[in-house]
Amino acid sequence: MNQQNKLKILNDPIYGFITIPNEDLFTIIEHPFFQRLRRITQMGLSYLVYPGAHHTRFHHALGCLHLMQKAVQVLRSKDVEISIEEEDALYKAILLHDIGHGPFSHAMEHSFVNNVSHEDISILFMEALNKEFNGSLTLAIKIFKGEYHRPFMMQLISSQLDMDRLDYLKRDSFYTGVAEGNINSQRLIAMLNVKEDELVVEQKGIYSVEHFLSSRRLMYWQVYLHKTGIGAEHLLQSVFVRIKELIKSGETMEIPADLFFFLKNEVSLSDFDLDTLSRFSRLDDTDLISTLKFGSQHNDFVLKELCQMILNRQLLKIKFTKQPVTASKLDKKIKTLKTVYDLSDHEARYFVFSGAVHNLAYAKAKPIKILFKNGKLVELIKAGEEASFKALTKQVTKYYYCYPKIQD
Repeated sequence: MNQQNKLKILNDPIYGFITIPNEDLFTIIEHPFFQRLRRITQMGLSYLVYPGAHHTRFHHALGCLHLMQKAVQVLRSKDVEISIEEEDALYKAILLHDIGHGPFSHAMEHSFVNNVSHEDISILFMEALNKEFNGSLTLAIKIFKGEYHRPFMMQLISSQLDMDRLDYLKRDSFYTGVAEGNINSQRLIAMLNVKEDELVVEQKGIYSVEHFLSSRRLMYWQVYLHKTGIGAEHLLQSVFVRIKELIKSGETMEIPADLFFFLKNEVSLSDFDLDTLSRFSRLDDTDLISTLKFGSQHNDFVLKELCQMILNRQLLKIKFTKQPVTASKLDKKIKTLKTVYDLSDHEARYFVFSGAVHNLAYAKAKPIKILFKNGKLVELIKAGEEASFKALTKQVTKYYYCYPKIQD
C-alpha cells in the first residue's frame, strides 16, 4: 500500500528535531534497503558492556543528515559556493554512507562476504537505488567515491573530521553513558571552512579539534575496544565459523534462508549481482539472534557453548598484555581445556585465542588543516605547539588473550 510523504520532522534524543529537507530523501528513507538499518545495531555487542547501547544505524544515518545540513548552512554563510544539486547529493551520500553494514555492524564486517567492506556494499546499494530512482543519485555516488572535482565534499562524508565521526561519537557517548565522548559537534561545524576546495578548520577551532580527537581516543579504549566487547565479538564471529564447518560436514542447520546462503557460499564482491544484494538487504540482527538461539540447543558442544556464552553473557576471561602472548601460554590453557572437556586441539582453540588492538587518534597521512587568519594553511600537529598534539599521532597497541574463566 502506498502512503503519502507527510513526515518531514523527526525527534532525535541528541539534536531534538531533525528535518527531512525534501521528498526525495524521505522516499529513500522509506525504502526497504534503508528501513533495514532500524534492525542493525550501531555498536555490535557493546550492549553487553553498556546496557543502553541498543541504538541503530538508522539513528546514526539520520543524525549524520542533520549535521550535514548544519555544515552546508555554515559553509554557505562563509561564501562557499554549494549548488542546489551539490547540496542534494551531499544529503543523499551522507544518508546512505553506512547502508552497506551487515548484522551487528563492524562486529561481523567480513564474516559473510570475503574481503568486501561495508563501503563497497554501500556503493552497490546506492547504484541499485540510483537505477530505481532514475539516476537521481549519480552525483551523490560520485562524491561518495571521491571522484568529484571538489574534494571537500568527500571530506564532509569521510575524513578525520567528518559528519560520520561527529555524530557517532556524540551518539555513542549518549547511549553508553560514557561522558568522554560528548563532543561539541555544533562548535566543530561552526569552525569549518573551505579553501581551494579543501575542508579546513579555522584557527580559533584548533582546541576544539584537539578535544574531539582526544575524545575519540578515549572512546576507543573505554567503549569500542573494551576488553569485554572484544571477547564477545570474537565469540560471535566464532559461532559462524563453526556453523560453516558444520554445514560443510553435512550437518543440518536451522538457519534463516538468506543467512544460510552467505554461510554456505563463498561470496566476494564480484558475486554481488542484484539477487545477492537483495539477499544481503534482508539480513539483520534478528537473523543472528535466532541462529544463536538455535545453536544454543544444538548437539555440537562447541556451537552450543559459544551460543550460550553470548546469549547468557557468560563470556570468556580476557587479559590485556604489553607484549604479544606467547604460544606456550596459550598451549597451557588449551591443554587444560582439552582435558576438562575432552576436546580436540581444533575445538579447544575456539575458546582460547589471542590478538591485538590498535588505537591511533590522528593519522598524519590524512591531515586536518588549520586555516590561520592570514590565510595560511598549517597541518594540525604543526599548528598546535603543545606536546599534547604530538601525542595524538602515536599508535598504541595492546595485546590480549582469552580463555574460559574456569581456568583462572
